[in-house]
Amino acid sequence: MIRLTRLNHLSFLLNSDRIEHVESTPDTVIVMDNGQRFMVRETADELLAKVIEFRRRIGPRVHTGDESTT
Repeated sequence: MIRLTRLNHLSFLLNSDRIEHVESTPDTVIVMDNGQRFMVRETADELLAKVIEFRRRIGPRVHTGDESTT
């Protein structure tokens, strides 16, 4: 999850895996895969940097093909 700031200066955490696309209109609007929209103070480039940093921190996800929980 990444920490972002709403236009009213309140911060929140966002699951960056659920981002569908980002618009700059000129405010940054994040559109999630369920259609929900968030307007944030960060620029699209700042948002991208936060997502990249988050993914570097959690490392690569390895899928073995056997995801059962026995």
